[in-house]
Amino acid sequence: MLEVRDLSISFAGTTVVDRVSFSVAPGERVCLIGESGSGKSLTALAIDGLLPASAQVTGSILFRGAQIVGAGEAQLQNIRGEQIGFVFQEPHTALNPVLRIEKQIVAALAQHRRLRRKDRGAAARQLARGVGLPESIVERFPHQLSGGQRQRVVIAMAMSCQPSLLIADEPTTALDATVQRRIVDLMMNATQQHGTSLLMITHDMALAAHTAQRLIVMRQGEIVEEGRTLDVLRHPRAEYTKTLINAARRSSPQLGDSASCTEPSCAGWPGGGHGMYDAEKKGNS
Repeated sequence: MLEVRDLSISFAGTTVVDRVSFSVAPGERVCLIGESGSGKSLTALAIDGLLPASAQVTGSILFRGAQIVGAGEAQLQNIRGEQIGFVFQEPHTALNPVLRIEKQIVAALAQHRRLRRKDRGAAARQLARGVGLPESIVERFPHQLSGGQRQRVVIAMAMSCQPSLLIADEPTTALDATVQRRIVDLMMNATQQHGTSLLMITHDMALAAHTAQRLIVMRQGEIVEEGRTLDVLRHPRAEYTKTLINAARRSSPQLGDSASCTEPSCAGWPGGGHGMYDAEKKGNS
């Protein structure tokens, strides 16, 4: 479904992403993982055609057969939202502070779907319920919501047209651990329900271990390791990957030893149990 080949991105002659190649299959969950400045977020923005005009981009990004690199804005507008949903790191930057939530959800939906005026409120409330929010929240403004609630609204908007691919760029960075768990599980449930592929961008190996079927490790603009999640965690080849794994173990010792995990769908760190990203079914933070 998504094929990235020899993607390079540079600004003013400085290469920040260097010949990156990977793919995402229909329904697959993949994590791009790396430290700040590794090029993972720029790669994600390139896939959705969101890089600034100052970026020089070479290589190929094929999404369902359509070439993203060099595509015109009209073509990109037909892809964004309807076929590719994007969840940004900071939800307040994706929401208009002077518009009620209902109008913003409806705007995201109506851009690609015909929606009668009398049906707009019901559609917004249905999408709010779908991400675990009370219907009444659509009458509020963004500043009246918690960080977790705002991120749920952004996910509702991103999933409103049931896209083929959801890109989530560090979607839990500004949230506390409890809310992080709920947001991650919400995205996983939403994408699984609709058969949507998920491309998660993160620096957090524990989050990647819980979310992804496949890991792509980036450092300084290059891919240094790629493979099935359990294979990478049990037998990392790159020293940088080992560093990320060891750092995650030190910060979350309860995550345990990856060698004891036997199921591809292990929740939390591959050491069994459910770890820090176990699903929480209650609450709407």
